[in-house]
Amino acid sequence: MKKRILSTQSRNDLLALGFLAPNLALFLVFMLIPIGAGIVMGFFQWDGYNPAEFVGFKNFLRLFSDKGFHDSLGITFYYTLLTVPVTMVLSLFFAMVLTREIGAKALFRALVFFPYIASIVAVSIVWQFLYNADAGPVNAVLRSLGVENPPRWTSSKDTALIAVAIMNVWRTVGYYMVIFIAGLLTIPPTLYEAAHIDGANLVQRFWRVTLPMLGPTTFFVLVIAIINSFQAFTPIYVMTGGGPGSATQVLVFRIYEEAFVNSLFGYASAQAVVLFVIVLGFTIFQFRWQEKNVSYMA
Repeated sequence: MKKRILSTQSRNDLLALGFLAPNLALFLVFMLIPIGAGIVMGFFQWDGYNPAEFVGFKNFLRLFSDKGFHDSLGITFYYTLLTVPVTMVLSLFFAMVLTREIGAKALFRALVFFPYIASIVAVSIVWQFLYNADAGPVNAVLRSLGVENPPRWTSSKDTALIAVAIMNVWRTVGYYMVIFIAGLLTIPPTLYEAAHIDGANLVQRFWRVTLPMLGPTTFFVLVIAIINSFQAFTPIYVMTGGGPGSATQVLVFRIYEEAFVNSLFGYASAQAVVLFVIVLGFTIFQFRWQEKNVSYMA
């Protein structure tokens, strides 16, 4: 009897492994191997043509004196501060509104979510037109409201990054809204009923019931939003090309330029490794924080 049970368990394990194998193979080929190759390449100097030369930690030490790298890192952090808090607040707001009994709720959910599934290149091109300083609809509206010198948006160093951040918030808020909706639907209605009986008003129910119960969901959204903000590339590549000057040259865009424009693959890999360590560090810190501050008890 024991042999039969073990045999059945083994067959189930093999069956599960068979279903997982294609995904694991893709993960190995397109994720783990490239990550490992990138880490190794950080210790070499290679221009893509000549044989790679081992230089040890030279590429990493060079980062300490590279002002361009420091500026790109600062721009990346600034971009994260511009996008993550606003995205989280708006996505939670839309989630709360669209979980109430309102007309055409499904339609409004689809409209908010649609930008996320649209082509990011197409969306970036459309917003680039909207931001056109001379003929764009955004400045046309501002002029009609009496603004004599509206911002030049992507053409100005002062507003280019803000313009990209606004577009990114508009595009991604629907995705995080769906996650928050899923979290809101798991909150037992009896908690709101008990709070109402105790005399809690709408604001108090939000602070005392909704936010605490959304702790795990909020934590997940925060982690994903920060990771995505550090990986921003396509909107910047399409809308500003890292400019004007280097005003929107986030770290991923700089890595791309170092590798595929300047042919400094080893140095670009070293910067990619540093970015990986930063993102990993933020993620570990957030997980440590949530262990002490986020409750998973319903």
